[in-house]
Amino acid sequence: MRLKVLALAAASAALLSACATTGNGAGAGPMFDGERLSDHVRILSDDSFEGRGIATPAEDKVIRYLSEQYAAAGFQPGGPNGAWTQDVVLNRFTVSHPSATLSVGDWSQTIRPGQDMVFSTRLPGSRVDLRDAPLVFVGYGIKAPERQWDDFKGQDMRGKILVVLVNDADFEDPSLNTFNGRAMTYYGRWTYKYEEAARQGAAGVIIVHEAGPASYGWATVNNSWSGPQFDILRQNPSAERIAMESWMQRDLAVEMFRHAGLDFEALKVQARSRDFQPVALTGARLSARFDVASEQITTHNVIARLPGTTHSDETILYTAHWDHIGIGDPDANGDRIFNGAIDNATGTAGVLELARAFGRGPRPERSIVMISFTAEESGLLGSEFYAANPVYPLATTVAGFNLDAMNVYGRVENLQVVGMGQSNLDERLQAAAALQSRPITAEANPAAGSYFRSDHFPLAKRGVPMAYADGGGAFRDEPKAEREAAAGDYGARRYHQADDEWSPDWDYSGMIEDLAVVYAVGLDLANSRDWPAWKPGSEFGPMRERSAASRH
Repeated sequence: MRLKVLALAAASAALLSACATTGNGAGAGPMFDGERLSDHVRILSDDSFEGRGIATPAEDKVIRYLSEQYAAAGFQPGGPNGAWTQDVVLNRFTVSHPSATLSVGDWSQTIRPGQDMVFSTRLPGSRVDLRDAPLVFVGYGIKAPERQWDDFKGQDMRGKILVVLVNDADFEDPSLNTFNGRAMTYYGRWTYKYEEAARQGAAGVIIVHEAGPASYGWATVNNSWSGPQFDILRQNPSAERIAMESWMQRDLAVEMFRHAGLDFEALKVQARSRDFQPVALTGARLSARFDVASEQITTHNVIARLPGTTHSDETILYTAHWDHIGIGDPDANGDRIFNGAIDNATGTAGVLELARAFGRGPRPERSIVMISFTAEESGLLGSEFYAANPVYPLATTVAGFNLDAMNVYGRVENLQVVGMGQSNLDERLQAAAALQSRPITAEANPAAGSYFRSDHFPLAKRGVPMAYADGGGAFRDEPKAEREAAAGDYGARRYHQADDEWSPDWDYSGMIEDLAVVYAVGLDLANSRDWPAWKPGSEFGPMRERSAASRH
């Protein structure tokens, strides 16, 4: 009990110092300050940073800015060989001259790229040329033996185009509880759909876009998939990647099914059952051709470290991705720069200011490592690369805290924990948030699969306890309706759009409270001998247990 009291007292002191003004002479002031956060976001999302596209001249500007800020905070270069960066080698795939025709019997339609469908590939080569490929509907495209679920039923999918639904079967009917109810599993992610199709030997995949189960609109799909795509280097790409990765507008899919004599909505209902059988779209064919420019590029994770005083070989992580979409097609206003102010200049600013907070306080016993990941928007590739090639051993990485698209609209009632119930970091976050009179809650929309959509996930799936928490619930300060409208407008019209731009009117008070919580929990862990653990039943626990002997 005494240890718990001491831990709570330490968290309380950290929160007070994080949120209150100090009076200790030079450098006195709030540990987290809205003006400094705003300056970071404004600079990183300025047009001159060209949307922070990876492997572009803008990347050099980002690296220079981040390394200068980390150094000013008192951190050391944390990458390999004393560098600020870790090289991340990727394949880049740029599609050009896409053309496609969809036909069913005597009906055909010329596809309008970007409007009807988007096309890409992550299979090395110079061209994709699919001619009259047959289509088959495979429900959610899931094969999960541990859940007694198989949408393929042993049928031969080689050379076929698989038509699949977004999310997993519980989205439409959470009472089934086959895939954790409304909380999306990894089986619902688009990345999984393509991976499983490759294992089935398919030629390509069409994901039918629906805004509800996807949790974003068609504009987000088009913007994310119209530019270059990236992938880590693979020993046998043909075994892990399909030739054509694509999305289709729902209305076109419904029409295609109708011409094949099928009812799209009725098949969606059938797809919720373990007994579902693949359904061939009789007479349906897709011909798709596009050129592919494939090349290797090197992008960079930026890593900074504050060595611990007594257990420097043990690491507390704070992470956020620095990249965004870069420059794309112009929007209705002619704007081509996807500035990524909220996503994720805010998280990047948060990590910089966390470094500043740790740098000005007493040196903790364990090491603090800040990682600004690259290539999150390309499929969590920077974090995936680090997790596969860690600079600091994952076995002795105590825990981590990920920041992504933070709250800039004011204080809110709750601390929202994405993936709540996975680890006992929940209880630590709960204790710290309680000092702000905020309860913790699960994410508001677990069906969106946020746990699988940010940089904590590659580390979590390798056993490192990772927390991803930010503000949630109703706003606490007036004008509440205006704050709610602004937050809703971002999700509806500015997420992954050119309009994700910095505003001088943002209110960082909620973001500061969130930073104070993760700072307090991380500081407490950094000065303890505790090792957070996964809760019973977590799929990530067994991986952590394999390295238990490394921790003492």
